[in-house]
Amino acid sequence: MTARTALSLALLSAGCMALATPLSSQAAGFVDDAKVTVGLRNYYFNRNFINHTGGQVQGNDQGEAAEWTQSLILDARSGFTEGTVGFGLDVLSMGAIKLDGGKGTIGSGSLPVHDLSSGTGVNSNRHAPDSFGRTAVAAKARLSKTELKVGEWFAVLPILRADDGRAVPQTFQGAQITSGEIDGLTVYGGQFWKNSQRNDASREEMSFGGIEGDDFNFAGGEYKFNGNNTMVGVWHARLEDVYQQSYVQLTHSQPVGDWVLSTNLGYVDGKDEGASKAGKLDNKVYQGSFTAKTGNNAFTLAYQHLDGDTKFMRIDGASGGTLVNDGFMSSYDNPEERSWQLRHDYNFAGLGIPGLTLMNRYVSGDNIHTGTRTDAEEWGRESELAYTVQSGVLKNLNVKWRNSDIRRDVGADANENRLIINYPLSLL
Repeated sequence: MTARTALSLALLSAGCMALATPLSSQAAGFVDDAKVTVGLRNYYFNRNFINHTGGQVQGNDQGEAAEWTQSLILDARSGFTEGTVGFGLDVLSMGAIKLDGGKGTIGSGSLPVHDLSSGTGVNSNRHAPDSFGRTAVAAKARLSKTELKVGEWFAVLPILRADDGRAVPQTFQGAQITSGEIDGLTVYGGQFWKNSQRNDASREEMSFGGIEGDDFNFAGGEYKFNGNNTMVGVWHARLEDVYQQSYVQLTHSQPVGDWVLSTNLGYVDGKDEGASKAGKLDNKVYQGSFTAKTGNNAFTLAYQHLDGDTKFMRIDGASGGTLVNDGFMSSYDNPEERSWQLRHDYNFAGLGIPGLTLMNRYVSGDNIHTGTRTDAEEWGRESELAYTVQSGVLKNLNVKWRNSDIRRDVGADANENRLIINYPLSLL
């Protein structure tokens, strides 16, 4: 029996015993503090590859990646049992069905891609299944202000961010301790063993660029002070035998008259680790974003510089949200790439339409080193118009339209539209 299996069984057994003796008193917090929601997500995705610059499907250059799905996501989180040590259980069950999408339009990232043949070229028979899904279960225990979680869940950490940008979210299997015993300081540590990507029903090894490592180990801490207006975060992670990465972050928010000025500064240092299965790795990121908000307007300027021979290191399928220039179509994370962003957000509540928001941003990257190129460029324009119903039977129903364009010297040029409808229902 491995250490991780023993830890999981011990936690589950202790939780069962706590509920059993005596059931009535122990289960009070377990049930009373429970929250159960069902999310209905309708997702249409269409990425049109300009001049058929996409990959090959059925032996032809792909003109578009287009799929339409309907998902159901059940998120059930118990409270903790009564007593010095409280126990609980979280369940995330999700599934998606294909409403539309053919063999020639696969690869949107919403559905798995299956190959029924042994070939990969003109003889390949790649297609998306009619449905897929999976269930993630995690046991948890709490002592004072420290919580231990073991199992599988939607983990979002600065050093590892699960992606929720398609039909169902990505999840990771592992163990994590989160402690807030000191006011203002939150400390994290743990290990992840398996990765379930957003368009996959299976659990695969943790990997980077298709290179499998062993476990993903991490530790970090975040300290908030100055009335929670300032935060300093320090993180370190290792995908055993592949890469190691350190991340330092500083955020600050400061009211100045009718304005609120915010900044997010970060430095990332990554390199190969252990057996270096992915070869020699070298990547540093220097970045900062600055936001000025007044009334219903917010203006953001961001700069991101990658230094080294390797693109930004992150677990396969994970979100690039740690990077300030991460967007819908690109993270601008190529070797040596320098990118800047100009963004504007507007809340239409100022015009008497609460719930309606608009975001526009433009990102430009240059100095990309890839292959024989040392001066490649790319740029992207992205918009999001979103509305959340404020009252009535459909209260909290959210509709988003995302429209984007990207042009690259290296890679696929594309225009993209996404229509996303989320309807959360609270059952408990």
